[in-house]
Amino acid sequence: MTEICCSKIMAMIFFFVDQNQKNTKLSEIIDFEKLERVNKPIEGANGLPNECYINENYLKYERDKVFFNKWTVIGVGSSIPKAGDAKPYNLLGIPLIILRDKNLNIRVFHNVCSHRGYKLLDKPCKLKNVIRCPYHSWSYDFEGNLVATPHIGGLNVHNSEKFKKNKSKLKSIKTKIWMDIIFVNINSNEIEFDEYIKPLEQRWSKFINKSDQKLITHSEDYGYFNLEVKSNWKFAIENYCESYHLPTIHPELNKVSNINDHYHIQGLPNRFAGQGSKKYNQPIKGNKKFKTFPNWNKDWCKNSEYVALFPNVMIGLHIDHFYVFWLEPLAMNKTKEHMQMYYVGNDSANGDELKELRKENIRFWKEVMLEDIKAVEGMQEGRNSIVYDGGNFSPVMDRPTHQFHKWVSSSLME
Repeated sequence: MTEICCSKIMAMIFFFVDQNQKNTKLSEIIDFEKLERVNKPIEGANGLPNECYINENYLKYERDKVFFNKWTVIGVGSSIPKAGDAKPYNLLGIPLIILRDKNLNIRVFHNVCSHRGYKLLDKPCKLKNVIRCPYHSWSYDFEGNLVATPHIGGLNVHNSEKFKKNKSKLKSIKTKIWMDIIFVNINSNEIEFDEYIKPLEQRWSKFINKSDQKLITHSEDYGYFNLEVKSNWKFAIENYCESYHLPTIHPELNKVSNINDHYHIQGLPNRFAGQGSKKYNQPIKGNKKFKTFPNWNKDWCKNSEYVALFPNVMIGLHIDHFYVFWLEPLAMNKTKEHMQMYYVGNDSANGDELKELRKENIRFWKEVMLEDIKAVEGMQEGRNSIVYDGGNFSPVMDRPTHQFHKWVSSSLME
């Protein structure tokens, strides 16, 4: 009995020592009391401290705890539509390859040759059968298998009994595609994707079902733009989560759908947050409109929802179109925003008859996102203040934003 008690005590000691070791690195950058204040009820909570937005040492820690441990967005499938299409992607210093294989499945690999660590791809390309390393021509098939090792045993000797190719595959990354969005879990330690996305799918089941999801089609002519913003990526999420800023930042949009027409979205478990509108009006040109999702509940025809799925993608769902606004963090104070636009079926997405309407729709959304730049860059500049350290929240208007802050804080302390 005594031995069992001692074992339990020792286990507890090791647990607390282990936790302290895990937190040492972060605690050298941020006072943990500041993070704990984020998790208080909104009336007494502070926002994330300045270090989370301006401290370069913090960024590596956030990369590991947030972007590597969670399901992170790195692009969309429609950007590599055909077999052999491949492109490099840099996730905060980690080089990756995004590839469409011969079965049209999307795969993601670490962008490094298993031989001497040379980066395999440096620009988008069309691959025929293999990924060939530019250094020594070692080659990998689309499943990451090492299939060719030229001259490995000497001139014109391309195999060696002392070398096993099957031990030198490309390192694959856990990948899932949902609504054309490419999600990766670098460290393979997050919950399974189906469980991760289930709360949002359940919420949106009154709008679209699985068959509706298959109708989503990317627009090839007016389906994409990007913006480079001088701010931390988190500010874009925070701003997207709330409608509080509509009168000041989006005065024209506010005339169509004001604060009173909006409602909060707070997904539980805490994986997404945002806002919805009860005043969406379909764009129309003459008598032409985009097709609508066939299973959209008629009681919700005027509703649209704008959800930030943590950490780095914002989604806009409407009865007649769908957009993906995802963030590529480039530095502590620099972010590239990517907007991808989708419609219901190919006629709406790419047909000539609705081309002008598509042009007007993406122009509208680009104008909205450009207006938001003033807000997010202003917050970035303000975070250099020595008297501001997280601020506070409106108990009524800032609940979704507070939810995001809590998610970041909790992720850092896991």
